[in-house]
Amino acid sequence: MALLYNHRVLPSSMPPQPPPAPFVATYQVAWHSIAAGESVQTLTAQTPDTFTYSSSITAHGIFRLIFPDALIQNSTFTLADGHVIPLHYQESGIARDHSDVVDLDFDRSSGRVHGTANLHAVDQPLDVGIQDPMSVQIELMRQLQAGIAPTQFKLFDKDQAKEYFYTRERTEVLNTPMGALETVVYRSDRPGFDRVTRWWLSPKLSYMPVQAERSRNGSVDLSMRIIGLTYPPPTVNVIH
Repeated sequence: MALLYNHRVLPSSMPPQPPPAPFVATYQVAWHSIAAGESVQTLTAQTPDTFTYSSSITAHGIFRLIFPDALIQNSTFTLADGHVIPLHYQESGIARDHSDVVDLDFDRSSGRVHGTANLHAVDQPLDVGIQDPMSVQIELMRQLQAGIAPTQFKLFDKDQAKEYFYTRERTEVLNTPMGALETVVYRSDRPGFDRVTRWWLSPKLSYMPVQAERSRNGSVDLSMRIIGLTYPPPTVNVIH
């Protein structure tokens, strides 16, 4: 059976590939070209079929006055026919009153996304192929590894599903702590919005991002560049 995915049809499964390998990637974060902190992104296996992808951004120096607490995102997902299927997403920011907290369940049994976002209750249909803001990165990496060139993803962002278009722009070689890496540059945006995100994805590193930039009206405000990468041995939590 074909899978309807963002108004186009994909095969029900991707070419066989192993589960994603656990990793810890560290990035330097810059705000308007000024070093502002670090981001640590970690992929771990919770069970043989369930994974958690986490991101923590911590400000340094004067930026701690603006961002005193770490911005944390966590996505728990499983795999079905090779595709990433989000199960739970959490996000906490810098608001002292926790007004920017997001906590969502992707409930396949009810076909709904429910939880809370920015102090408001969420109860929306669970669209086929939906991703959360973290799981989409793993799905993008897996599709590229499988030789699929994605053009759209639907993300459940805060309290609603939103369409994002993905465009392959070019290739570029970047000098990194892992050496010179050839990358594929992908652009992501939404029609009618001025924000654009670009990723420099390394085929040698299973299409892991080694650089990312967010721009508004053509001006880059937030950027990340990889400064460390480790592959810890896979560990699976044992439930007694």
